Amino acid sequence: MNTRKAIIAPSILSADFARLKEEIEAVEAAGADWLHVDVMDGHFVPNITIGPGVVKAMKKYSAKPLDVHLMIADPLKYAPRFVEAGADILTFHVEADINPGYVIREVEMTAGELGRDVKIGLVLNPDTPPSAVGQVIDLIDLVVVMSVYPGFGGQAFMERAVDKVEEILQMRPDMPIEIDGGITPDNVGIAASKGVSIFVAGTAVFGTDDYARSISILRQKAETALGGGMVV
Repeated sequence: MNTRKAIIAPSILSADFARLKEEIEAVEAAGADWLHVDVMDGHFVPNITIGPGVVKAMKKYSAKPLDVHLMIADPLKYAPRFVEAGADILTFHVEADINPGYVIREVEMTAGELGRDVKIGLVLNPDTPPSAVGQVIDLIDLVVVMSVYPGFGGQAFMERAVDKVEEILQMRPDMPIEIDGGITPDNVGIAASKGVSIFVAGTAVFGTDDYARSISILRQKAETALGGGMVV
């Protein structure tokens, strides 16, 4: 059976921040495809995490693409700074009070000035309809579907969130879809069977004793479902 490739992106929000360099090196050696970096401003979401300085430091010792997820109220102001810091994939929320086209343009201009290829994506909260990305769907490289409410790690997966994937793919069948929130070996196949191919996993990787085994299990179950044979 032919299977589509799954991208596993462990979220450093669940890593041991006192040993961040070692954690990143360990999870990359264990087979991570991307590293997911959650940026929270204490305004758009109640928690506060990291800024461009930490992303810049990570870029020095990370060999994998940095998937930077901006959970912030003003992505227009800060998105270029994260591109400068080293983000390889930059996603921001359609719910932010800003025209997404302006942010996309600023990111593209900054990346162009730096000679870098940065992928740009929009994020949909669980209650946001897919139509919210319709006007700019041809200007972005991926859509992120939140399967928890953003702001804190360790939440339970909301299966209803993946129902919107089909509508997104109807608008643009080649659109890569990323799922973020509560992904485990028990539900990764559910998301993959809907057409999701990029999987953010926090405690499902960093909360285990064997990162390589955890990533391998997530990948196997996702790719089995992507290939048409559902395994959960």
